[in-house]
Amino acid sequence: MAVSAAVAGLAALALFLSGCGAGGTGARDEGPAHADSVAGATSSPSVFPSSTPDRVNAVKLVKADPQVSAEVKRELKPCVADEYPVDVSYGDLTGSSADDVVVNVLTCGDAVGVGSYVYREEGGRYQNVFKAEEPPVYAEIDRGDLVVTKQVYEEGDPVSSPSGENVITYRWASDRFVEKYRIRNDYSSAVGPDASPTQSG
Repeated sequence: MAVSAAVAGLAALALFLSGCGAGGTGARDEGPAHADSVAGATSSPSVFPSSTPDRVNAVKLVKADPQVSAEVKRELKPCVADEYPVDVSYGDLTGSSADDVVVNVLTCGDAVGVGSYVYREEGGRYQNVFKAEEPPVYAEIDRGDLVVTKQVYEEGDPVSSPSGENVITYRWASDRFVEKYRIRNDYSSAVGPDASPTQSG
């Protein structure tokens, strides 16, 4: 009987271990990731390139870009030492032979996006092929599309509590980005630190 119990225990252990090894990837598709740490953060592209992309100096790229407004360039200064508030993503958005570069410029204090740009390599140089400079704004690569999130403020909204957001999906076509989808998300005013329950008598 002891031998039978031992054999049964071993069989159960083998079954348990094989079940643990058969898990899936556990991948998730989440919304905009506005990083808490904005200095020198690098986002992972949604589409994995065939080779390791060449890293670019995003700060130098933005500062030398004549399409970037003077206001954004003034905002682009080190937060701590030589660390700048930029998020950079690499991925295939335009079908170019090299990875495209998405740069988000943020504020140091509260990580609010003040400018989003897409750069495409053309003839060995990066060219600005998209910009959005209406803060708060944030751009990301999502399965080969450019997704731009813009928070919406109604009259009287504090900076910390926008009324909602517009999520706009762009796709590269005929040498430019074309809007494909637009989604409006309205935030609830019934939750949050400033909300108080309505009382009835």
